[in-house]
This record gives sequence, C-alpha cells and structure tokens, in this order.
Amino acid sequence: MKLSDLLSEKYIISNLKSRHKEDVINELIDLFRGDDKVNDIEKVRASVMDREKIMSTGVGKNFAIPHGKTDAVNDIICAFGRTNEPIDYQSLDSQPVHLVFLIVGKDTMVSTHIKLLSRISRMMTKDGFREKLLKETTVEGIIKHFREEEANYFEL
Repeated sequence: MKLSDLLSEKYIISNLKSRHKEDVINELIDLFRGDDKVNDIEKVRASVMDREKIMSTGVGKNFAIPHGKTDAVNDIICAFGRTNEPIDYQSLDSQPVHLVFLIVGKDTMVSTHIKLLSRISRMMTKDGFREKLLKETTVEGIIKHFREEEANYFEL
C-alpha cells in the first residue's frame, strides 16, 4: 500500500479556500461526502477533531497531518490540500501551515495507520519535496509529485 495509491485527484485541493485550522480540516473531510468508504462523515469529523484537541497535528515546516481512527470508515481515506495563504495551525514550530495531509483509518487498522503517518512524515521532511508541492498549482502536478517521491519507498 502506498499513499499515492490512496490519494486520487478527487481528494486533492490545490488551493484551499479556508483560512482557519478547523475549516481546513472540514474542507478536506467534506471531500468524502457520499464516498463508499465512509459510513458516517460526522463520526469521521469527530475523530479528527478529537485527535486535534490532544495536540496540534501541525508538525512543522509548514506542514500538518490531521488524522484519526474510527469505525465510521471501512478503509483508509486520505486527502491533501495546499494553500497560498498561511494558516495559523498552532504548529509545533509556531510556523504557519501551507500543506495539509488528512489520513483517517479504520480503528482496527492501527498498524497500517501508523505506517502511513510515518511515511508521510518522512516524505515531508524532505525540503525539495515540500518545495515542489508549495510551488505546484495543479491537482495533476501534486499527485505526480507524490507518485514520483513515493517511488523511492517500499510498499507498506
């Protein structure tokens, strides 16, 4: 399993409209309205927001990984968004966020969930990869960059 296999163009927003942390998270979650993998969109929302209350998922370097685990999905779902405008995300490094990767997993898929979080974290620590995503303005370009970067990693 690869992140780029889970992330399709319909789950990417190349220029997020929202300007506040909770609104950005909701904008990404709303991409899954009516999706077969989601049994209850509001439970998905609650799982991600509950996790965010524990500690900000703004991990630094202008990047955030909002995530949650719930029985409201029957498979792992992922979405990605970028913004030109800085978002105050209460990040660990106190810097604004421009790149947001949402992961929500089935509550019984803990190991896979952790591996995917680790994968996206490793990818985003690479300055060159982040810079490509920050400069990219198209959905097609964003997914291309994810596929190219992840080609360097083993299957999970």
